[in-house]
Amino acid sequence: MKRYDLRHLSNDFDKRLNELCDTLENGEVGIFLFEVREFTNVQKAIDCILGRGDELLNSLRFNEVDWSIVIRRKK
Repeated sequence: MKRYDLRHLSNDFDKRLNELCDTLENGEVGIFLFEVREFTNVQKAIDCILGRGDELLNSLRFNEVDWSIVIRRKK
């Protein structure tokens, strides 16, 4: 399991999220932390993961501005 902090990228985290997902091994779990300035960022992250064919295990808001998603690499 690997953990990645994408909060420093603000709303432009999706490209880096996709790149980091490519580094995960098949079946490996990744935890991604990003900032939610707009709720559309949550949907953007989920669409990115599902569009890749990876499995979304969890999506959780844990304070006022931070969100985490947990994914499992499928390919």
